[in-house]
Amino acid sequence: MRIALIAALTLSSGLAFADEGQWQPYQMPSIADKLQHRGIDIPAKQLADLSQYPMNAVVGLGYCTASFVSPQGLVVTNHHCAYRAIQYNSNTEHNYLAEGFLAKSQQQEPSAGPNERLYITESVTDVTKQVNANLSDEPLARYQGIERNKKALIKECESDDNYRCSVSSFHNGLEFYLSKQLIIRDVRLVYAPPESVGAFGGDIDNYEYPRHSGDFTFLRAYVGKDGKPATYSTDNVPYTPKSYLKINANGVKAGDGVFVAGYPGSTSRYRLTSELEFASQWLYPTYAAHYQQKIDTIEQMGAADNGIKIKYAGTLASMANRMKKLNGLLDGFKATDIVGIKQNRENDFLAWLKQDKNANQQVIAELESLLAKQHKLTQTNYYFENAQSSTLLSAAKSLYRLAKEKQKDDADREAGYQERDMKMFTARLKRIDTSFDANVDKTLWLQDLNEYVDQPLKVKVLDNALSRASSDEDLSNKVAGFYALTELTDQSARLAWMDKSPADFESSNDPFIRLAVALHETNMQLEQEQKTLRGKLSVARPAYMAAVINYYKANDWPVYPDANGTLRITYGMVDGYQSADALYKQPFTRLEGIVAKHTGVEPFNAPEKVLNAIKANDYGEHRIGSVYQDPRSWFCKLMSCEAKPNEFGSVPVNFLSSVDTTGGNSGSPVLNGQGELVGLNFDSTYEAITKDWFFNPTITRAVHVDVRYILWMMDKVDNADNLMEELDLVKD
Repeated sequence: MRIALIAALTLSSGLAFADEGQWQPYQMPSIADKLQHRGIDIPAKQLADLSQYPMNAVVGLGYCTASFVSPQGLVVTNHHCAYRAIQYNSNTEHNYLAEGFLAKSQQQEPSAGPNERLYITESVTDVTKQVNANLSDEPLARYQGIERNKKALIKECESDDNYRCSVSSFHNGLEFYLSKQLIIRDVRLVYAPPESVGAFGGDIDNYEYPRHSGDFTFLRAYVGKDGKPATYSTDNVPYTPKSYLKINANGVKAGDGVFVAGYPGSTSRYRLTSELEFASQWLYPTYAAHYQQKIDTIEQMGAADNGIKIKYAGTLASMANRMKKLNGLLDGFKATDIVGIKQNRENDFLAWLKQDKNANQQVIAELESLLAKQHKLTQTNYYFENAQSSTLLSAAKSLYRLAKEKQKDDADREAGYQERDMKMFTARLKRIDTSFDANVDKTLWLQDLNEYVDQPLKVKVLDNALSRASSDEDLSNKVAGFYALTELTDQSARLAWMDKSPADFESSNDPFIRLAVALHETNMQLEQEQKTLRGKLSVARPAYMAAVINYYKANDWPVYPDANGTLRITYGMVDGYQSADALYKQPFTRLEGIVAKHTGVEPFNAPEKVLNAIKANDYGEHRIGSVYQDPRSWFCKLMSCEAKPNEFGSVPVNFLSSVDTTGGNSGSPVLNGQGELVGLNFDSTYEAITKDWFFNPTITRAVHVDVRYILWMMDKVDNADNLMEELDLVKD
């Protein structure tokens, strides 16, 4: 009833327009009318062209999105996306997470870390025919054939070592596209506000609104003097991007059309109702409880040791974000009957399918049978896989797998263990030192081992490894022995194992190496079982998706692929929403809200310099008189205008829009109708978390950092004049 009421209210206001879709760039011309309806004036053909502005200024971080904002390779993204870069440069003497960081010259810009990369997508090519060529009907052989064809395409694409290529599945294997990305290997930290700005409100405000978070950080891309990508060197020079985003210093107002470009991670909108039920009833609750236990442990240990707190800051933030999202999904399923909505649509689809006598009427039944096996396999293996969670055991397993894979031709190796992967493999082994503490790792692993011991689904090889541990105390002592006797805590020792043979591993006395060797065959058997199932699904899912797409087209519904980490565009408008508590959430928040929320206690501990600037009313040219086009507009139809919403008189901090985003879109540029930067995407509202499964336009809102707040911080608080001079500011 509540959702229906909201929908009716929105429709009556004349605002209803489904801004659903995480569109591939090439699809832009097909939705040109929708873009124009939202006031996006850039030609759709231009947005479809990755070589043109603004798409050639959008970059990936591998887990977030960013964008070039100056001709000198300056990049802006979210503070939480650059968290590990800030952490990498922090120590007990200079804690840049707490203090913030600003390089006043390029010579003062430190490396963001050996693992940090920028990925610039230059082309996306349909390779469906090549991936599906000469496939076997036998499930495991079919899976292996798909992987072999993908690796061949990638090898050809990566003839230049400066490029990283990937083949991604779209519409659950119905289509495949090859993405070619230029790799920037030297990324440096330029400017980050303190965490008390970048994550103001912390986990309490995460997924909530109103928000007052300055979730932004600047990085810079560097290359060799020849202009080609290179690893970190003091001789490197700033990268010159093909284009960089102009920044509109006047920002946006309510009702303005906006679009976002980025790399959304994963959605499940085309999945079956049974998959949603499995996720909501077992998968999400199990994972949420698992994350909560780890969070509690790390926080407790970090409170007693500041070094641990710094090392695990990124890990903790990531876990907290995942856990809150999982809980938000579970709450959303309770608030809105998404299971019922999906089941009704599924029933309607089956009724529609029966009208086509030539269609496979068993398309869902065949898929359901495979999914039941997949869900059982996931549950059966859960505790066994968790029992291998130690960072050092994971390293040992990867190293032994590498030694085994090296016995094969490179083309036949498992993805992740080919020659193309060795630089990142090495970097991951090195990076362990920056986010690892033996006592924390030991404690977390022991918790997972105890969970395994206390459940009935045992695996003989692991039981044998734990056979001498007949009590909690014995298990604790056995685990302590692993960490006391291993050499894998030493970086040089870890790296040396990359060149060892399988025989070297099999004769080793290192406890983690010995356990990795003992578990290897069982892990390979489980992996083969999963691959065989994926081979069967590689037939069933595309058949289902082909029918679903025809059904969607028959209903004139948007057809776009689920998010899969590839470059997408989504559009919408700056807009508030009617929340679950019957309050209308206005689309903009103000600087004064920071003062109102400030308690002096983390996470509501705004820096004194920020508070002083607000109290002094030192807003300068960043002050905005009104964030509404017309005070007698639709806003007044929804609520009383006694609050005079047209009288803003402050600097906007965060704002809402109806764009369709998810994880991976963090750091994505929010662009106005002319393609000028007006904000950074960083979150969603709590009510919108379920959009990963079902898009509800009445309550789905993304949360953005307003570019006017970023400019105010740079200008009035941190005096980042050197960076301000680099930016191309547009002032209407």
